[in-house]
Amino acid sequence: SVVAHRHVSLDLELSEEYATVMANEVRRRNRDELRVGEDVMAREPDFDFGASGPHAPILYTGIRRKRRTSKSDEEEEPLVEEPIDPSKSWWQRTRENLDGDFTSIALLLFLYMLQGVPLGLIAAIPLVLQDRGVTLGQQAVFSFAYWPFSLKLLWAPIVDSLYWRAMGRRKSWMVPCQYLIGIFMLVLSYKVNAIIGDAQGDHGPDVVFLMMVFLPLNFLAATQDIAVDGWALTILSRKNVGYASTCNAVGQTAGVFLGNVVFLTLESKDFANKFRSVPQDTGFVDLAGFVFFWGCVFIVSTTLVWIFKKEVDNSVENKNSEDSDGGDYGELELGIVETYSVLWKILKLKPMIWMIVIYLTGKFAFAATDGITGFRLIGMGMPKDTLASFGLFLTPLQILLPWMIGKWTAGPRPLNIFLWAYPYRILVGLVFAALVYFTPGLKIPDTKDFYISFYLIWVAAYMFHQVATYCMFVSTMAFNAQISDPRIGGTYMTLLNTISNLGGNWPVTLILSITDLFTWKNCHLGGTNTTETVLYSCSTKAIAEQCTTEGNTCDLYIDGYYFGVGLCTIVGLIWYKLLFSKIKYIQKIPRKEWHVINK
Repeated sequence: SVVAHRHVSLDLELSEEYATVMANEVRRRNRDELRVGEDVMAREPDFDFGASGPHAPILYTGIRRKRRTSKSDEEEEPLVEEPIDPSKSWWQRTRENLDGDFTSIALLLFLYMLQGVPLGLIAAIPLVLQDRGVTLGQQAVFSFAYWPFSLKLLWAPIVDSLYWRAMGRRKSWMVPCQYLIGIFMLVLSYKVNAIIGDAQGDHGPDVVFLMMVFLPLNFLAATQDIAVDGWALTILSRKNVGYASTCNAVGQTAGVFLGNVVFLTLESKDFANKFRSVPQDTGFVDLAGFVFFWGCVFIVSTTLVWIFKKEVDNSVENKNSEDSDGGDYGELELGIVETYSVLWKILKLKPMIWMIVIYLTGKFAFAATDGITGFRLIGMGMPKDTLASFGLFLTPLQILLPWMIGKWTAGPRPLNIFLWAYPYRILVGLVFAALVYFTPGLKIPDTKDFYISFYLIWVAAYMFHQVATYCMFVSTMAFNAQISDPRIGGTYMTLLNTISNLGGNWPVTLILSITDLFTWKNCHLGGTNTTETVLYSCSTKAIAEQCTTEGNTCDLYIDGYYFGVGLCTIVGLIWYKLLFSKIKYIQKIPRKEWHVINK
């Protein structure tokens, strides 16, 4: 997901007769229709960087409506079902439909996969750091490396407007960014093991320097995302431009899977030793080797794309079919100054003030659950590669849920689903805290392994968590699509999603930074664990190391995680009580009051 500065028209008046729209979806694809912005690239994926557990992107394909050719058109033309040649197989019909776009689709899939690899890798680093014994405060420092993807609106207009014509509008940014990512990875591969430390604790990770390393890497990935999103709208022919969202979702999901789950699995010594006759202390690959390999892939593939793939605007036929003024629902082409001016006008709208408050503060209720749960499970012995692999079970839900709740989110009150899911997600957070509390009791005695029921319980818990998270996400996306000014749809959607993403980032960073302040550990004499053998408090990392060096044990007495969950729950309930009526109210505001461009 994903957000970029897009040049497609945006008809955002969603039909309440959702079932009819979806039933005719396939027949619409080959008709003369206009894809809305959220159908092509709605939002960057939510990789759950807070490390609450599985790192799987949120997928949302959106819906499409036929463009109205004039203001007087109140209804769409009747849809006529196209005849199907029974002599041709599904594969033959698909090949004919995609004729001329096969290579472009394959290229988009590959480019989005490349984009997903550093994202998945950055999402895996906190789990690796947890194995190195870092504190939650240090995790909070590294969490700043995730922010560029949520701030790319700040430089997206520049990427969209400035380019070298000889190279191409999108390749002018994509090629340099991918070369820099590749070079960055090659150089990083020689130093990353020293920076991240070792699992034996001989030397700890330099978290601040690690954050400063991955921050520009994520910045380059975000910039590459802007360029690829824009290219996706012109590299495909008009009839197949809807496949851009599919390439985005499938490609990024594959890339994140490779950079996260595959890496953590191959790096795990426990997994590797299952296939070895003699156990070793390392996995099949280490971080340095993994980063070096993908650095080479970036360099070679970027060179091939630069040389052999010409940038041609295959959507140029659109311009011939549009009115000279762009149509009533055509999206305006804005320069850099005009784009920033429009963004400022949007922010000054009266209804937008409340939207900013809601989006920036609403996710605080889930910060402790989303940001710390995964770290606590790893600390209790769950293998980090197993935790990451939970995302495989969530993907089917991500595909099915939009269709299941679509008839409610496509109506005039899409945020009603948000209001229903909000307290349910708070309840799931409390369930997570209870499961973490009882997790030690699910360990097999005298081993480091857990009963199979432990994994089944947590997979089920994450699936319930995903239902709540996805209901909130889809409902807010539907509302954003409805209120966005169709004349500047891409810019409007990007702004709303940026605010929403920031509202998810800062609470996790804040909770991670303060949780250690409410965590209490005691140093027990000689490994005993009674109140009579308490020597002193070992809540800080330095004193904890001193305790273990002396042959004692530093045991957790009061876990700040439960304090964080309790604080977030209380704040969330108060937030829900105060803003419930306001959320109901903003849905009733006429959509024209959200517009800033006068027709």
